[in-house]
Amino acid sequence: MRREQPQSPCLTDVEPDRLSCLPGHIIDQILSHLSIREAVRTSVLSSKWRYKWAMLPNLVFDKECVTVASQDHMIIKSKLLRIIDHVLLLHSGPINRFKLSHRDLIGVADIDRWTLHLCRKSIKEFVLEIWKGQRYKIHSCLFSCQSLTHLELFNCWLKPPSAFQGFKNLKSLDLQHVTLAQDVFENLITSCPLLERLTLMNFDGFSHLNIDAPNLLFFDIGGKFEDISFENTFQLAVVSIGLYLNFEINQSRFHGSSSNMLNFFVHLHHVQRLEVQSYFLKYLAVGVVPIKLPRPCMDLSYLSIRMNFNDSKEISAALCLLRSSPNLQELEILARTEEQTVLSHTCWEDVYLSCPVMQLRYVKIDGISGIKRELDFIYFLLLYSPVLERMTVKPVSNVGSELMKELLRFRRASGRAEIIYLEC
Repeated sequence: MRREQPQSPCLTDVEPDRLSCLPGHIIDQILSHLSIREAVRTSVLSSKWRYKWAMLPNLVFDKECVTVASQDHMIIKSKLLRIIDHVLLLHSGPINRFKLSHRDLIGVADIDRWTLHLCRKSIKEFVLEIWKGQRYKIHSCLFSCQSLTHLELFNCWLKPPSAFQGFKNLKSLDLQHVTLAQDVFENLITSCPLLERLTLMNFDGFSHLNIDAPNLLFFDIGGKFEDISFENTFQLAVVSIGLYLNFEINQSRFHGSSSNMLNFFVHLHHVQRLEVQSYFLKYLAVGVVPIKLPRPCMDLSYLSIRMNFNDSKEISAALCLLRSSPNLQELEILARTEEQTVLSHTCWEDVYLSCPVMQLRYVKIDGISGIKRELDFIYFLLLYSPVLERMTVKPVSNVGSELMKELLRFRRASGRAEIIYLEC
């Protein structure tokens, strides 16, 4: 008998490849996890994938989108510009988010052209990070883009046109290494009625911070400024402030009962997390430091303070915060040393009499050297924290074991409180 030859399957019977059979929303999800360079390369997979990348709503141009063997910055920059032009030219769908952040990119005129194109596309999130060169002046067209909900700028100069009416839909603003005038800053904040998150880092051109934002929930600032105040910020829950300037206090500016501490907390009724960084506690200690705030911070559960234990006014300011936070559960203290110190006596007997029992559960103390003022403060915390569970102490280097022995001898109000001593 003659053996029959096996028949080859008909081409029409071959199952289509799995990539072509994927549902559209799955393809979109896969593309969303790829860099723009990898997403464009998927166009060769099949006809179904060919133009899928051109509908990506989020475009990110960073170091991942350019791969060249050359280390020549001009070659890298030239290729990056061609890639961005190519993608924006062929993109056919809505663009929700645009991010440009590349170490080899300086401010170039092409950015103005791209910004204008994106504004016409009703961009929602715009992120521009210029890592080299002088401040890049933002094109005026961006200030008329009312579709923006998130704006993030790095190393830029903001000078809105006189007709600028604010960003009516902006909810998040992140400005780092930026320049803008005092009146521009104030107008920018007040003309963003929906603003919920505000980040300011290393800015110049203004030094007075008046934050008027009724919907603000999150505020993070680090820089050099003279004063700060809040208005209509009753919803503000998370605050982190770092003053990068060890200023000399001009006492002539403060008369009678003037108090930075009182002024700062007038409109912070519902703050839940507060970080007092760098020299900001020194700022809060200017003027009269009350025993406690007229209105306690009932919602405050986490507090981080960087303080100089040799400054009695800073100690008073820290104690004021503790007395005014009846529901505080987590406390972090970071010791700050200064060449010039304000040495005066702190009467701990009066402190004990004026301080209520605290609800602290977790305390972390970092950077202490074992001086008496630091030990007195730790003893006070242990004595007035009956529900304390853990205190972690990390001294500076070259501190002997005597500090650990001293801490272990301290009386504790909480029977289950443990002291964890971390050596450098």
